[in-house]
Amino acid sequence: MLKEKENKITKIKNKIRAKNNRTTFVSNEEILEFEKRLLFVKDIKENNFFNKTIFGSIEDVAKKLPENFVDLLFIDPPYNLDKDFGNNKFKSKSDEEYEKIFEKWFLNIKHTLKDTASVYVCCDWQSSQPIYSVLRRYLKVHNRITWEREKGRGALSNWKNCSEDIWFATVSKNYKFNIEAVKLKKKVIAPYKENGIAKDWKEEENGKFRLTYPSNLWTDITIPFWSMPENTDHSTQKPEKLVAKIVLASTDENDIIFDPFLGSGTTSVVAKKLNRKYVGVEMNKEYCCLAEKRIEMADKEKTIQGYFGGVFWDRNSLSLQKKEQEKGRSNKKKNFNDPKLF
Repeated sequence: MLKEKENKITKIKNKIRAKNNRTTFVSNEEILEFEKRLLFVKDIKENNFFNKTIFGSIEDVAKKLPENFVDLLFIDPPYNLDKDFGNNKFKSKSDEEYEKIFEKWFLNIKHTLKDTASVYVCCDWQSSQPIYSVLRRYLKVHNRITWEREKGRGALSNWKNCSEDIWFATVSKNYKFNIEAVKLKKKVIAPYKENGIAKDWKEEENGKFRLTYPSNLWTDITIPFWSMPENTDHSTQKPEKLVAKIVLASTDENDIIFDPFLGSGTTSVVAKKLNRKYVGVEMNKEYCCLAEKRIEMADKEKTIQGYFGGVFWDRNSLSLQKKEQEKGRSNKKKNFNDPKLF
């Protein structure tokens, strides 16, 4: 069985990729180098785990972590599906069994939360209800975000499944929510005027745009694909843009973000790009090393696809964002301030 898993990993690493494929992966040599940066469970002590990728299981790591240090808990657990995560396979279970498993995971780390902490939990439609049942027992549940996955295979005998949920909860009624930090910028198709004056939109050099407050329905997310450096071979990778919305809404700079199912490292990468502290736990060493490689890349590349000028843009608006960037560079030559670029 072990040899079968090793062969599968080697096959992924050695697969032939297109010339312009920018998918990030780690070679065997890189794994040997990046694993030196990992924090092992036995070495956790005091506060040496901040801005670290911890190699180990959530159960073992949780025992070594102190109380009340987490500002934002982002949980992207294995969904209740048959899934192969390299060195760990998850088998689908009944809703009742999955609920007990998730509750056990959550109770392992609940003690790490500050009284002002926010909690976000990713799930699909099948695991959404069991997860909600657990969260409402221990937290104050505020909302369910549904976001569109624009990729996916069609179904001949069912509706195509292209959505996922994210539950938003907090430990108490005292929590952060920075609504101004997560506004959406949309191009206005049918602009409306009142008494000849633009209503809720603005004429700009590159078109007519409206800034809006976000809802719990997210249709502007682009799933990472082969031409994007944030793309990896991880089977359940979340987009940086999605995580950035959550981080900006529920934390301030230097706050601490904890991800107990780190996967390929997206949460830590986004935290670093947005000047937050992070703690990530992952039980697959290759994914840990992949996360470390992406975190290193974030030192040089601070941009987040779909987030520019302090606002989130609609999907497929990259050309407009580039025009905004060029306009900013031009204004700089005229001694105007550059637009903020992340």
